[in-house]
Amino acid sequence: MRGRGLLIGVTVVLVGLAAGAAYVTRDTSPPLENIPSLKVSEALGSKASAAEGYTRALEPRDFHFPEDHGPHPGFHTEWWYWTGNLSTADGHEFGYQFTLFRSALAPGEPERASAWGTRRIYMGHLALSDITGGRFHATERFSREAMELAGARTAPLRVWLEDWSAEALGGGALPLRLTARSGNVSLSLELEAGKPPVLQGERGLSQKGPEKGNASYYYSLTRMPTRGQVTVDGRAYEVTGQSWMDREWGSSALGQEVVGWDWFALQLSDGGELMYYQLRRHDGTVDTFSTGTLVPAQGEPVHLSREDVRLEVAETWTSPHSGVVYPARWKLAVPSRGLTLDITPALADQELPVSVRYWEGAVRLSGTHAGQPVQGRGYVELTGYGDMPPRGR
Repeated sequence: MRGRGLLIGVTVVLVGLAAGAAYVTRDTSPPLENIPSLKVSEALGSKASAAEGYTRALEPRDFHFPEDHGPHPGFHTEWWYWTGNLSTADGHEFGYQFTLFRSALAPGEPERASAWGTRRIYMGHLALSDITGGRFHATERFSREAMELAGARTAPLRVWLEDWSAEALGGGALPLRLTARSGNVSLSLELEAGKPPVLQGERGLSQKGPEKGNASYYYSLTRMPTRGQVTVDGRAYEVTGQSWMDREWGSSALGQEVVGWDWFALQLSDGGELMYYQLRRHDGTVDTFSTGTLVPAQGEPVHLSREDVRLEVAETWTSPHSGVVYPARWKLAVPSRGLTLDITPALADQELPVSVRYWEGAVRLSGTHAGQPVQGRGYVELTGYGDMPPRGR
């Protein structure tokens, strides 16, 4: 999923072709309440026939790095996704999200040889949470692949959308530099690999629904040392911290009963990480394909099923912009691993008022792991809450 199933990216991109690029921030006009937004349930409503002609995620495969950091053009959709928690030497805290999506309009290459001809389009999301300053900024843009306006290459890795880019600093894929600027916000960050890639699901095959091929290939880099600069309103901040990278590609949507999801990417102070996503159904129940991975400080990752994880919403927050009610505090437990966490947003208002409105933001956590106190930071993504109210799990 981005937990990442932003398979909503497919529909969002198409909407973007009609709507054009958009920049929104908490401090600019027009009012955020006036920005139209698709429902996630509508965006997820594509049928299996939409995957015809594309490569599909049908069974586990061997992953090869650095090649798999690059594009997989035979699939309908893929994305490169980063989040991170950063701070300055004097304690000014930030969170960021930077995502580049590629989506195909049709299989194969265009028949007409034209510099403008393309069957692939790109969408980007940039969000910066100025946690100490109490402000949130979000940007969305779109472009076609033609004329080098956007694209992705493998060796060396480069993914770009106009002047937004993720680019290898050497001949492979990592370390890499993220660069993005829009309005009064920009970032330039260098990310190292950190831990080895974690294959999510069954050896990297992440099943999202009951149908064969209703899946994606999904891996994560869960703790990437990060340094660089963020700029807000003309002031530059030198920052360091940790990032999380998700890579996912596939050709099918989620199950038809799924209305949205809650996705958690958590970095613990004991050196471990936890990824968990919970798919929510229209009737308010949790889908059986919800899953996660616990990554110890040392040793092999541990797969988690829906039954292994207990997730409870402890508080909610109502967006003053959209009126949507989101979870705003969680109790998460993995009893078999002795893990209990209290998770709270670092900033309440981290709602992205983009083509598909959702909440994604930096969080703080505390609790116990294997009998020892633990703290940490992370990111949470919440989609579909415009369609149904949150409830305890």
